[in-house]
Amino acid sequence: MPNQSGRHFLQVPGPTNIPDRVLRAISAPVIDHRGPELQKLALELLERIKPVFKTKGPVVIFPSSGTGGWEAALVNTLSPGDKVLMFNTGMFAALWYDMVTRFGLEAEYVDTDWRRGPDPEIVEAKLAEDKEHKIKAVLVVHNETSNGVLARVAEIRKAIDRAKHPALFMVDTISSLGSSDFRQDEWGVDVAVGGSQKGLMLPAGLSFNGISEKALKAAKTAKLPKCYWDWDWMFQNNKNGFFPYTPATNLFYGLREALSILEEEGLDNVFARHDRLAEATRRAVRAWGLEIVCAEPREYSSSVTAVFMPQGHSADAFRKNVLDNFNMALGSGLGRLADKVFRIGHLASVNELMLAGTLGGVEMGLKQAGVPYKSGGVLAALDYLAEATGTPAAKAAKSQAA
Repeated sequence: MPNQSGRHFLQVPGPTNIPDRVLRAISAPVIDHRGPELQKLALELLERIKPVFKTKGPVVIFPSSGTGGWEAALVNTLSPGDKVLMFNTGMFAALWYDMVTRFGLEAEYVDTDWRRGPDPEIVEAKLAEDKEHKIKAVLVVHNETSNGVLARVAEIRKAIDRAKHPALFMVDTISSLGSSDFRQDEWGVDVAVGGSQKGLMLPAGLSFNGISEKALKAAKTAKLPKCYWDWDWMFQNNKNGFFPYTPATNLFYGLREALSILEEEGLDNVFARHDRLAEATRRAVRAWGLEIVCAEPREYSSSVTAVFMPQGHSADAFRKNVLDNFNMALGSGLGRLADKVFRIGHLASVNELMLAGTLGGVEMGLKQAGVPYKSGGVLAALDYLAEATGTPAAKAAKSQAA
């Protein structure tokens, strides 16, 4: 491809844009992973990551993608032949199910149309039917990246409690952590799985397990084979600031900087910014006359919006046109949504002007590709952002002027 001026717009829902200060931190010289500098850094990070999960319990950091975090959650808490309850809510829920079956676990797998999250009422009904408590865990993807659906985790926890069922509650927070409100302790999540390449604004390469006391107790009797993913092995080394094998030391420097960025903005402000950008995106989609994949407004994702292409038009051809002409990458449709949808990522290090450029690229791409749409989507988003964005002082001044 010929050189294109300006910056590439990476608007997939992860890996996300990495702030320059995080990139600079990662570029630090490599240090001894068994030396005092790493020891001090690790002990700091193992504490500073907890508020992002909103937990007081331990968080384990693995050198892996988020998929490794899934595996660690399973092998540390379950035994061969155990039964779990899962929902086929999208591509990543389906991939986690595939992992479950590979380990010889039994899954009660509730299908959906990939436009909705897990139904808390079905969770309660399935667990109430399980009089012998054969179901050992409920597995849920909090933010399903493939379709822009956000599961109602707090409601699912209440459903488990109403059924008075002892199952563990495991939640994939990979594309919600640091982007959408997540409260591990308050919501009674026993294992929270995270990844570095989404809201934490890092390259892929770190996965996380936030672990409850109940999960720690389950780990004492779990019999699935494990070595690399063994929590106990991690804990033995982490208590002194070390790891049982070589950690991703330079990503640790990046994580420290990313946590500082989140702390400086404040998590509540981070979540509000994501909510604002997501709503602006949805207003643009509606103004274009296109259909949002997520069918339940109460389950709209603040990380990504998936959009159906009109019948007879290829989402992949549209995305290629946008990439070739405007140097912008949009997310592809995955699994049963392949070539039917495109996805707009609006998470992590993104602001209003970046989103305006993104939506402008989408609208120009729709026009160039001959996709039937109504103009004005960008303007609808900008009108909303002009009202919704600003410091309290600026909003007060505007109110007084009016």
